[in-house]
Amino acid sequence: MDQETRKSNFLIFMTDQQLGTTQQSGGSAYMPNLERLKRHGVTFQEAYCPSPHCCPSRASFFSGLYPSEHGIWNNIDLADAFSHGLNEGIRLFSEDLKEAGYQMYFSGKWHVSAEEGPGDRGFGPWIYPPQEGRYKQWKKTPFMGDWDWLLEDDYITEVRGRGDGEISRVGFPPYTQYGVKENPFGDGDVVSCAEDWLEKVSEEEPFCMYVGTLGPHDPYFVQEEYLDLYPDESMELPVSWTDRMLDKPNLYRRTRERFDQLDETEQKRSLKHYLAFCSYEDALFGRLLDVLERRNLLENTVVLYVSDHGDYAGAHGLWTKGLPCFKEAYHICSVMGYGGIKAEGAVIGHRVSLLDYAPTFLDLAGILKADVIAGRQRFSGYSLKPFLEGRIPENWREETYTQSNGNECYGIQRSIFTDEYHLVFNGFDYDELYDLRKDPDCMKNVIEEQQYETVIYDLYRKLWRFAYLHRDALGDPYITTALARYGPGIIRGVKRE
Repeated sequence: MDQETRKSNFLIFMTDQQLGTTQQSGGSAYMPNLERLKRHGVTFQEAYCPSPHCCPSRASFFSGLYPSEHGIWNNIDLADAFSHGLNEGIRLFSEDLKEAGYQMYFSGKWHVSAEEGPGDRGFGPWIYPPQEGRYKQWKKTPFMGDWDWLLEDDYITEVRGRGDGEISRVGFPPYTQYGVKENPFGDGDVVSCAEDWLEKVSEEEPFCMYVGTLGPHDPYFVQEEYLDLYPDESMELPVSWTDRMLDKPNLYRRTRERFDQLDETEQKRSLKHYLAFCSYEDALFGRLLDVLERRNLLENTVVLYVSDHGDYAGAHGLWTKGLPCFKEAYHICSVMGYGGIKAEGAVIGHRVSLLDYAPTFLDLAGILKADVIAGRQRFSGYSLKPFLEGRIPENWREETYTQSNGNECYGIQRSIFTDEYHLVFNGFDYDELYDLRKDPDCMKNVIEEQQYETVIYDLYRKLWRFAYLHRDALGDPYITTALARYGPGIIRGVKRE
């Protein structure tokens, strides 16, 4: 990176719930503007989030830490969330950039803390929507006991006919999986605000602009013209869509039962709307690239296109994201380009994590320090700068670890992905093991097959070691909670750095 004249600018475009395979060239999603970025940057094709939920993943993105370290486990806006704010002492990369003299812009979705907004963490004064009155509001949510809003509409208590794409839920508000809508989630407004800022941003000092859209999050409502990109006959559901999951935790099947109300045609329509939503987000992203190009800012602006987590998109008959621990919920988009990146057009197959971006930004800005906070290294992620320069770092990670304490009503779950196996510890049901060499779609759970016992033991050792090193409080030995196949004692002798 050439930073002799000034620090790099940063433009971060984070979509919500975009499956990693949608970034593949010639793949299922039409993403011409992302292709522009890929030609001038590096594509990380094996990028993963640590948790299949917005809040913990976004907190990991900004902090470079796992949920067990930063303290955000699920939706911070709900009253029964495990936490509503970050652990004490957690610092976000945005605070470092602010101190280094960056102009800090924030437009769109935050979802990192209900107790603080982006303006409390280095961004501003350019923030959209305005921060005033938007945070520290979780105590006022309906879930605190005020259920009147759920009881006002008679139609939600009635058994009635189901409309196209609708999932019937008696006693709950109706849920329609897909449809047509102009400016879905207000993402067009979020990008228009960022466009206006980019048109006016000063070139005297470096800037960091975060643009967080809500698409292609469910429900998949998108503008009509993007649906026209996807002929009905071209829609193919994933191979694993036929998996009834009889050998998997019951909660997985219970979740699938909701979506089983949609027939095959409706499921294909769901996929069509989801992919169209991805194309809509790509068009919004292209508007920002156009401004950078028009102002001759691309050569000094590092652009990141990334998603917070994935979407099942029909895999195993599931949609959205959540506890079922399949790759699709964790696999994210990740492309970094322009800004003097040397490895233009490179495609990286090494495993990278959402935790890696915080140290990467500080490294590219020339302010990454060998920080030690509270006796430990500050980041659990690693800088991606070597990849951007065309180098492969030594001793790069070979596994991906995930952490989930469920949504709000259910489920402690931890897992490890390797190139050969995927082991899932489920505190609420039996475990899962998939032999990815023979079964890449995770159709057959082989956890009870004796031939894999040594593999299970070795993977459990890695899981417990990871839990210990990243301060994951799973070691309760009480008889009704210590349900793991092997306990933490199998890693005796491991020391924290």
